[in-house]
Amino acid sequence: MPEIMAEEELVLAPTSSRSVTETVNGSHKFVIKGYSLAKGMGIGKHIASEPFTVGGYQWAIYFYPDGKNPEDNSTYVSVFIALASDGTDVRALFELTLMDQSGKEKHKVHSHFDRSLESGPYTLKYRGSMWGYKRFFRRAALETSDFLKDDCLKINCTVGVVVSGIDSPRLHSIDIPDSDIGMHFGALLETQEGSDVLFNVAGVKFHAHKLILAARSPVFKTSFSDAFTGDKSEILVTDIEPEVFKAMLQFIYCDTLVDDEMLAASSSMSSVSDSFAAKLLAAADSYCLERLRLMCESYLCKDLSVNSVARTLAFAERYHAMELKSVCLKFAAENLAAVMETDGFKYLKDNCPALQSELLKIIAGCEEECSSGGKSRSVWGQLSDGGDSNGRRHAVRYMTADRRLSALGEDKPVPSIDSLMNFSLPAWL
Repeated sequence: MPEIMAEEELVLAPTSSRSVTETVNGSHKFVIKGYSLAKGMGIGKHIASEPFTVGGYQWAIYFYPDGKNPEDNSTYVSVFIALASDGTDVRALFELTLMDQSGKEKHKVHSHFDRSLESGPYTLKYRGSMWGYKRFFRRAALETSDFLKDDCLKINCTVGVVVSGIDSPRLHSIDIPDSDIGMHFGALLETQEGSDVLFNVAGVKFHAHKLILAARSPVFKTSFSDAFTGDKSEILVTDIEPEVFKAMLQFIYCDTLVDDEMLAASSSMSSVSDSFAAKLLAAADSYCLERLRLMCESYLCKDLSVNSVARTLAFAERYHAMELKSVCLKFAAENLAAVMETDGFKYLKDNCPALQSELLKIIAGCEEECSSGGKSRSVWGQLSDGGDSNGRRHAVRYMTADRRLSALGEDKPVPSIDSLMNFSLPAWL
């Protein structure tokens, strides 16, 4: 009789997963200098911080020197955190801290963190939604407190964006190391193995590889295909310093900048164009190394100031640094009155007249943004704070940018910034 085999039951291993809800936290420090000058700007009008990013969304701090609530009659200052980017039903926790500047560490803190919330995190429905306090601090008490020092307030803001996800355990995983291609190409540059071109830069010799240089720079590619074939060639470089050329080669082989110490060591140079980062940007422009140029633009952007912006703008124009140029134009427009007093601005007027018309367009844009509530300080208001020799205020203060330019006549050349400052208008305008 045949033997009957019993079927074995197939038992599957149990699976599991877990939902994890947590907050992605980030902080921003907002310094308000010139508090006494901000007073009187009007109930419901605010000073906004630069936008900052937390949890994939942009946020901004709004400070109301005269309060947000008309019923309070400017008795309180108001502080709010606003969702400054597109989003729907963004859930978050917030903390606002008014910093004690006496050293006693007695900060004023309003926080959602580290305490139970009956209704859960706050939900911001759409862009422009805000959380905060209309009665953040009684203004009379604030002005005699340790929170105000040298006419300056400091507010720290922490945002915790609520995110949820499924954490599923993986039975097996293999860690993949970071790319090391830059290290290997860097070693090739250092050891000179297989090099087939020699650069002579002010007596300093650099061995390199035509194929790598041509792959990274269209200028090298054209040069090698047109002029250099056969035996190893020596190329004389006269317009770049040896250290700058070495840094450029490091980028070509490794896709990295020199260390920050070398870049920072040159930040104290009196002339922007004499700094190491500027020289490296000029080299990047000469050899069409777009990524290197952007990296240098980003570094130079960090050191912008009222005294340096005009010359940096001229430098950016010369070497096709369009991102840096855009930042300089906006910075100069927002700080125009102070910038116009610098030697750099005089240089700009004498040597780069075309940039003045571009700056005028940016000024017009800033003015329109101010009139729509986007700015707390009018650019034209900066120019017209004082009167003329007869004690009269500049009429330009009371016009929008479009009316100022149209009053000059559409068929006339774009005026200089100086002429707009001294421009007198008919009474009917």
